[in-house]
Amino acid sequence: MQQFGPAKESNRLVWIDAARGFAIFGIFIVNIGAFSAPYFMHGGAEDVWSSPVDRFSQGFIDIFFQASFYTLFSILFGFGIQLLKSRLVARNANVRSFLFRRLIILIGIGIFHAFFIWHGDILLSYGLIGLLLLLFLNVRDELLVLWGVILLVGSVGLLSLAMYGARNYLGGYNENIINQTLANYQSNSLLTIWSQNYHDWMYANGGIVMLFLAATLLPLFLFGMYIARKHWLHEPNKHAVTLKKVWVISLIIFIAIKMGTYLFENPLWFSYIQDNIGGTASAIFYIVSITLLARSKLGLIIIQPFISVGRMALTNYLLQSVISFMLFYGIGFGLYGSIRPAAGIVMVLVIFTMQVFFSKWWLARFRFGPMEWIWRSLTYNKLQPFRKNTK
Repeated sequence: MQQFGPAKESNRLVWIDAARGFAIFGIFIVNIGAFSAPYFMHGGAEDVWSSPVDRFSQGFIDIFFQASFYTLFSILFGFGIQLLKSRLVARNANVRSFLFRRLIILIGIGIFHAFFIWHGDILLSYGLIGLLLLLFLNVRDELLVLWGVILLVGSVGLLSLAMYGARNYLGGYNENIINQTLANYQSNSLLTIWSQNYHDWMYANGGIVMLFLAATLLPLFLFGMYIARKHWLHEPNKHAVTLKKVWVISLIIFIAIKMGTYLFENPLWFSYIQDNIGGTASAIFYIVSITLLARSKLGLIIIQPFISVGRMALTNYLLQSVISFMLFYGIGFGLYGSIRPAAGIVMVLVIFTMQVFFSKWWLARFRFGPMEWIWRSLTYNKLQPFRKNTK
């Protein structure tokens, strides 16, 4: 295969980097609730976090963050795959072989992260489901969208219909499971923590759950590929009219589904629609908003803090998990089960601000984040240049 390297820094779309950085921030807002307590996965939050501040914090996260940022990251994942494919084709490289190797490495990173750091890992799922994306590399544009819509609407519709039929039996929680989870993550035994990690990952991803996850993530990858092919985000000035139309439509759907459900007491059976349809709309709204902001000097100033974080998205995502591991589990500071939602938001703001400064400091000296450098070097079968030439 012809040798070539990553895209040059001067060719980067900084608003896409900013969108990745914003996604890392939003994912952390949601993840810290699952990292710090068992209620996100096993239920019972409404009884434990019952104060007005708790309720407001949970509602705020649910509307503006829950399912809005893994969807954003998923769209950007497909977007990135399409960009890489275009570069590979231009150099007459073996596209499938290269992307397959890249995804296998991601799966390896995801396995380590999921079972030794945090059960809520998305990298393993992205790698596994990303392999399916290789089947769509040469599919026509309109068929990409058609497949995406069929998979997303079909899977969400079927499961939501089943949940509606069983709506009177939804909810509730098992106090024994919650207490056991609390005890295990508060333990100072690393093996006990890893065992609970494995149990929670299997609970959230095992069996048919992975099938439904594939049916919701794969469409987002396809939408990202489609957007990249259309170059809407490459040339925002040229496509400003289209972007503004998409912005308005996605905002309307975002408000109607993510916020509108609270007018009907936010029924549990509707949660899958809220997350996957409303979440997709909000993700598109966020990425288009950032792209449109980048057209002005003031907008570039607003998104600037997210750019460096986004260029080191993999490193910062994993770093958030390592920090949370040490903060919440018994082997570290043992805060598991003691942090309320509002306090979690404050913690994210503090940690993410530190990541902004760290990322800027790092990228002033190095070409890539440490994990990005490892991933790229393994992918290209060659050690990539690491330090910047500061002379």
